[in-house]
Amino acid sequence: MIGIVDAHHHIWLKADLPWLVGPMQPRIFGPYEPIRRDYPLAEYLDDIEGCGVVKSVYVQTNWANAQFEQETDWVQRTSDETGWPHAIVAYADFSADDVRPQLDRLKRYRLVRGVRMQLHWHENPHFRFAARADLCADPVIRRNVARLADYGWSFELQVFAPQMPDAAGLAGACPDVTFVLQHAGMLEDLTPAGRAAWRAGMARLAACPNIVTKLSGLGTFIHRNDPAHIAQIVAETIALFGPDRCLFGSNFPIEKLWTSYRDLVGAYLDAVKSNPGHRDAILRDTAMRVYRLVP
Repeated sequence: MIGIVDAHHHIWLKADLPWLVGPMQPRIFGPYEPIRRDYPLAEYLDDIEGCGVVKSVYVQTNWANAQFEQETDWVQRTSDETGWPHAIVAYADFSADDVRPQLDRLKRYRLVRGVRMQLHWHENPHFRFAARADLCADPVIRRNVARLADYGWSFELQVFAPQMPDAAGLAGACPDVTFVLQHAGMLEDLTPAGRAAWRAGMARLAACPNIVTKLSGLGTFIHRNDPAHIAQIVAETIALFGPDRCLFGSNFPIEKLWTSYRDLVGAYLDAVKSNPGHRDAILRDTAMRVYRLVP
């Protein structure tokens, strides 16, 4: 089997996260009681056993904003002790007047390769995260994201289809920053009109050469591992971005709500089985390049 790079997983462990304490908060992936607990690295390694995963990227998990450095420090120490994960996408608040003091604190950690501040907003409050729909157009956000170029870090871009025009504007305003579009643009409206809006927005983002897209979280809005659904999104996304700008992410343990890791990987392998070049790019090579992973 090809060596797979999992470019989107979370290891949660006694982090006092919002979904681990207090009432269950609405999330875009629906009810999550089965994973409202620690998800230690040992469990993740059990989940991926036999699936061919050789590298992994940790993506921030919304600790309290003020604890952004503690989260990064904990993940770095976990990697130092175990060898996993192999890169970190940290958090910073890009709405601050100047994000650089936060980035300078993150610079201490050798595995940091990118930063995520979730900008997705939706009319449905259960899908909503950001305070406003138009943060991608906010001049403070744009100025701060552009500063990532000085650190050599990517920005993980998370938006819904109606926000994609502003997201393309953000990428255009920061040409020296690589953007990693989360969850292939989060297709949540599966009506013909919703699919058309998603395709139009994705085409607009694909026209920005500094955007790559992550094929992850495709079960988020259907709450199941559907190989046909995955194959369709993978095919359409490849047609727009090309395989060298697409990468796989498991989004575990969230997808563990409805599938096993082995079955999830199997669905992606089926989606690209007819083209080994596409398979290698999506499941390994693009992530290796974007996150500067050492072979």
